[in-house]
Amino acid sequence: MPEGDTVFRAASRLHAALAGSELVRSDFRVPRFAAADLSGERVDEVVSRGKHLLIRTGEWSIHSHLKMEGEWRILRSGERWPKPAHLARVVLETPTTTAIGFELGLVEVLARDDEAEALAYLGPDLLGADWDADEAVRRIAEHPETPIAVALLDQRNLAGLGNVYVTELCFLRGLRPQCEAATVPDLPAVVDLGRRLIVANRDRVARVTTGVDRRGQRLWVYGRAGEPCRRCGTRIERGELGRSELEERVSFWCPSCQQ
Repeated sequence: MPEGDTVFRAASRLHAALAGSELVRSDFRVPRFAAADLSGERVDEVVSRGKHLLIRTGEWSIHSHLKMEGEWRILRSGERWPKPAHLARVVLETPTTTAIGFELGLVEVLARDDEAEALAYLGPDLLGADWDADEAVRRIAEHPETPIAVALLDQRNLAGLGNVYVTELCFLRGLRPQCEAATVPDLPAVVDLGRRLIVANRDRVARVTTGVDRRGQRLWVYGRAGEPCRRCGTRIERGELGRSELEERVSFWCPSCQQ
């Protein structure tokens, strides 16, 4: 599931493959930008901002968001594509490399000068140079009635956490996902642990929150409805959480450990 760490790794791989090279071809397979042509532009850098990815080329920035299904693949020029062509949303080629964005939830070409405005709504980036824990805490505390899991998922409060991290973070802090932010006894500690979790996992393909990097043992409660809690043996519960049907997320918790 793409969260801030997934996008951070994708940006790092794309930067290593593309930065400093000239694009010999660009192909945007979304109607709004189908006529855009960045061939001849030099790729300056590739960076992540929360769950957003930015490929900066000259005066332009290619902005993408993976949503649930998206991914970026890097191939050698002429190498066979790993997915059907109709799933590609962006194709960027240098003399030696082809980068393909498959099933991206969002693709747009922005003027570099407009990039900051387009992402201005995001809170501090957990994996970025702009990280500001105090600001993240302040933004969450502004809406004390919001369930803590919803507040942590809100990218306007802090950018990068998704459902897996939030579910695991609530377990580790002994919080029911449904509890209101105002009832959390130590909100700065929650935010601090959230950052430590995602920083510890940013270079890993498989997320680990239990400290055990073995298949089936990496997470405490996420995706484990009906299974015994790894701490106390109580069956893990599952429920829907969100402020509207459009925002509903599946949540998991231990009714004993998370009081």
